[in-house]
Amino acid sequence: MTKEPKSAAAATSSDPRAKIVDALMALAAERRFEEITIRDICAKAKVSLADFRDFFPSKGAVLAGFAKRIDRAVLSGGEEDISREAPRERLFDVLMRRLDAIAPYREALREIVAWLRRDPVAALAMHQSTVNSMRFMLEAAGIDGQGVAGAIKLQGLALAWARIVAVWLEDGEPELAKTMAELDRELSRGERAVAGVDRLERIAAPFKAIALAALEQRQRAREAFRRRPRQDEAPGDAGAP
Repeated sequence: MTKEPKSAAAATSSDPRAKIVDALMALAAERRFEEITIRDICAKAKVSLADFRDFFPSKGAVLAGFAKRIDRAVLSGGEEDISREAPRERLFDVLMRRLDAIAPYREALREIVAWLRRDPVAALAMHQSTVNSMRFMLEAAGIDGQGVAGAIKLQGLALAWARIVAVWLEDGEPELAKTMAELDRELSRGERAVAGVDRLERIAAPFKAIALAALEQRQRAREAFRRRPRQDEAPGDAGAP
């Protein structure tokens, strides 16, 4: 029998939502994800099917709830410790905190990652959940995630995180040397990509301003066209009630 993980929000909580998340992660550590039914989760969590429906529409939504739990664990501490570091080091520390937060769920995550490889549709849905989490990881590291450049950063970080977790799952060393090396490589790769995006955005900025001005001019012309008198109206009738 696989030992159930303990966490800040786990087992002792009386919150049905937390119990459901705990139950799914415990079951995922024991069997194939496809074999876990919602009724299994309810039985493990000791909640009714009606309670489950109140909180989650599906198993995938429970995984998104788990991701939010990990987000909270990362965001709840350590901000002052890294506030004076360079952005790259801040993000490194934030992602290491995230690895610490998911460590109690290693076996469950091993199966969930395997399931996502077997189910591309589910993988696509979960990717969006990862992007949402990475948005807050960038915020925690004090890195801008807004605009077109921000969207590219988020997508790149979400993909990098998946690769980091894949290495982490197979890293049996207590010091996580392989994982930290992979994290370092991914951040170096991301730095180069972001530098290119930022340069492109600076180059494109004048053209963007011209395009916006042209769009505004076109909108004003359309408004003037809509306000013009119709041919069947007398010149003095245009403003008549």
